[in-house]
Amino acid sequence: MTRQDGRAFDELRGIRITPGFAEFAEGSVLIEWGGTKVLCCASVEERAPHHVPGGEGWVTAEYAMLPRANRERSRRDVSKLKLAPRSAEIQRLIGRSLRAAVDLKALGERTITVDCDVLQGDGGTRTASVTGGYLALALACRKLLAEGVLHRDPIVGYVAGVSAGIVDDRLLLDLCYAEDSRAMVDLNCVMNDRGELIELQGTGEGRPFTVDEQQSLVRLCAKGIGALIELQKNVLHS
Repeated sequence: MTRQDGRAFDELRGIRITPGFAEFAEGSVLIEWGGTKVLCCASVEERAPHHVPGGEGWVTAEYAMLPRANRERSRRDVSKLKLAPRSAEIQRLIGRSLRAAVDLKALGERTITVDCDVLQGDGGTRTASVTGGYLALALACRKLLAEGVLHRDPIVGYVAGVSAGIVDDRLLLDLCYAEDSRAMVDLNCVMNDRGELIELQGTGEGRPFTVDEQQSLVRLCAKGIGALIELQKNVLHS
């Protein structure tokens, strides 16, 4: 089966990653994933939040879409200092996913905030933010190591995310907007380089789905995430 953009059912969209895109951030990448474009910037503060145990650091994330990231203008996420519910949910997902890649004790008493700003959205913005945000985080830690601020790398593994879904009763990897908007089932998956699940969000948008269908979607995501992690390795080792 081929899709409207010519891809096979288990094929990722084209991905381009530009490291060092933002001059002043400790780590940054622009990730262009199909028609989706997300700028991910990691910033380091030499203090940890109050809720973090002594001697440990923290990794958190913020997520927002620019008003013309989509086909029609949307309101800015922050209105009267309150974040839009969708953005709040997504940034919590990104933060949890990125913390799974970090030894917080090795990070020390500092905070790394990864800002994920969607410049253009065409499906998969949260998983693009996780995949690109990981690279921004890893590059920031590499800078701290090079400067002697850190004595060992706090990054303990790779993390990436991808979407899958059921469209017209067919299982598809990496949904673009046109597919996502009419998906019967939508699933977002985040995994590490050991093949372990970190986040799994599945919704029966148009109909319920079976456990077997869920497992098939997860296997489809695992294949895509394997390819994404190889791409991350190429970026970090180039």
